[in-house]
Amino acid sequence: MSSQMKRWMAGCAVVALLCLQGCASVKSADARDPWESMNRSIYNFNDAVDTVAIKPVTQAYVNVVPSFVRTGLHNVVSNLGDVWSMANSAMQLKGQHTAESFMRVTVNTVFGLGGLLDIATEMSLERHKEDFGQTLGYWGVKPGPYVVLPLLGPSTFRDSVAFPLDYKGDVVQRFSDPATRSSLTAVRIVDTRANLLKTVDTVKEASLDPYSFVRDAYLQKRENDVYDGNPPSNFDYSDIEAP
Repeated sequence: MSSQMKRWMAGCAVVALLCLQGCASVKSADARDPWESMNRSIYNFNDAVDTVAIKPVTQAYVNVVPSFVRTGLHNVVSNLGDVWSMANSAMQLKGQHTAESFMRVTVNTVFGLGGLLDIATEMSLERHKEDFGQTLGYWGVKPGPYVVLPLLGPSTFRDSVAFPLDYKGDVVQRFSDPATRSSLTAVRIVDTRANLLKTVDTVKEASLDPYSFVRDAYLQKRENDVYDGNPPSNFDYSDIEAP
């Protein structure tokens, strides 16, 4: 594990401990969220960081950088992400998804100028976003309690355990040059936040409790991800023990 990753994990641990000390132990009304008091504290911390740092940088990025450049950067980081998605599709024994992801990476890297152009989508090669948390879910690992991670945001116990392997499997971390790794990571963060600018603002304005809205939406989305958008007809999103 890199020194950068160790420092990040140590920082997250400190923030989590401070949040634990600063919040009362209140029983959650939602069985999926037994650590709600702590999670709300971390959610508020993340929201504060977003408000003072991430959102302003993202707004400047959207306002200053031409749209065609933003699209190209989005395509590059998405193409790199397709490599780990391909690996997880293979671990889930999804032959067609693995083949399509392989073709996407090959076509976009070779003919799309290293991923700047998303030729694969124009060829109707579907993107299948997979991570190790989905792989664990595919093989029957339950999501466990809802967790809000410092800076990273919504997660579950299962996805939190999977995160270190997702980090190591990320192609961005394979670049030997620290400046390149940092730049690509920054582009990914800003690109992701740029796609959520209107959504986050809408949630804050329209929801009586944005925390609960984000939690419920995240948990439902993750189980839809595990089942590729087709969860069992009897699947209960409110049940923490649901398979």
